[in-house]
Amino acid sequence: MRLFLSLTISVVFLASCSVSPSDKDSISPNGKRYPLKGTIVAVDRDKKRAKIEHESIEGFMEAMTMDFPIHADWVWENLTPGSEIRAELVLDSSAPEPYWLENVGIVSAGIPGQRRLSEDSPQVGKQLVDFKLTNQDGKSISSKDFKGKALAITFIYSKCPLPEYCIKMSTNFSDLANRLNVDPERKSKIRLLSISFDPANDTPETLRSYGLGYLGRNAKPDFEVWQLAVGKDNEVRKVADFFGLRYEVDPTNKALINHSLRTAVIGPDGRVVKMIAGNEWTPSELLKELEATL
Repeated sequence: MRLFLSLTISVVFLASCSVSPSDKDSISPNGKRYPLKGTIVAVDRDKKRAKIEHESIEGFMEAMTMDFPIHADWVWENLTPGSEIRAELVLDSSAPEPYWLENVGIVSAGIPGQRRLSEDSPQVGKQLVDFKLTNQDGKSISSKDFKGKALAITFIYSKCPLPEYCIKMSTNFSDLANRLNVDPERKSKIRLLSISFDPANDTPETLRSYGLGYLGRNAKPDFEVWQLAVGKDNEVRKVADFFGLRYEVDPTNKALINHSLRTAVIGPDGRVVKMIAGNEWTPSELLKELEATL
């Protein structure tokens, strides 16, 4: 208890200190942010608090186990003891609570023995939900357009600032697309689709620019393998719900969206073959799973 009280006092004190110019672009006037990585020890859904064994936080705190408030509602449907997470620790002495976690991402599930490439997900074996979206070229696309192809679907939003989340998903997809673009046989059989859950900001033009940034602006733009798409909010939400993706606008920063990570592998018959939770997979692993469906 004494350690916890001392830590709380330290949090309040440090949050009250002046911040360096490099911090001012990413924090509120009264707050400061630190990246946090750890493992869930216990959860209290009613109080919206999680006990986390976290690694040392550079420039602030040594490794320890302590309780953290988490305000995002979606987290509590997915957070279980043993889950590995990455998040931002926010300190703000003017807030009702002096510290809490934001931008929580569940890197790996806490179920003993669960495979990252899971065959036990409730979506596996189901027919891909019908959808109608608009791709980066302003063209209408639907689930029917991918019949006969091995398809991988993931979810992103272009303003996501976190390197281990949307940025990593898009890097993996673009790296695989560039591999397939120079392999005519594979290129004809495999498709990748990134769906934005931020229709208010991710127009087709925005997604095209975003995609080119990952494919390489000096290369010939080729979106035959990898497409990026967006749609009306209810249409995107329907697809996200089907795959168990949870997302919501951050209540303390409307520019950010708190979300989980989901990547799905769909066979040529349109049925879900694999579900991948978290970000611990490589383009080569995804390619292997896609080829196995052909």
